[in-house]
Amino acid sequence: MTVREVTPAVDADTLLAGAQFADAFCIEISDCNLDARRAAERMMARQPRWVEALLSLRNLLVAPLGLKTSGATPNVPRDMIGIFPVVSATPDRLIAGFNDHHLDFRIVVDVTAPGGVRQVTATTLVKTHNWLGRTYLAIIMPFHRLIVPALLRQVAA
Repeated sequence: MTVREVTPAVDADTLLAGAQFADAFCIEISDCNLDARRAAERMMARQPRWVEALLSLRNLLVAPLGLKTSGATPNVPRDMIGIFPVVSATPDRLIAGFNDHHLDFRIVVDVTAPGGVRQVTATTLVKTHNWLGRTYLAIIMPFHRLIVPALLRQVAA
């Protein structure tokens, strides 16, 4: 299955007011029963080893800078997809992400309505707060553009 980059088709101001970055990738699949939660679970539940290695390195490097390595918090039980707290979920759209001191982000997983071939779209929104957030975003962007399509391919697997 081919992953394509598409123009984000979300209302960024509603989902993350002031977002300075948005991108989206999509894939078509034949699973007519797939909803947004299941698509997000397929994306985040397991990751290719190279992605796991990159995330482990990222966590090691950013922890001393105060960046969160997960959206999980010990005192607040949350609905999680992988390391990301679920902000909201409907059968057609799941929004996950969290706010940090340096940047806020949302991952939006949309699935077209049931019937025939379905399209799964992963949209990323980021709002940076300071130079560290902007620097972090600039550094991870080349990896982000490889990781999101790899995760989307897992939806079709």
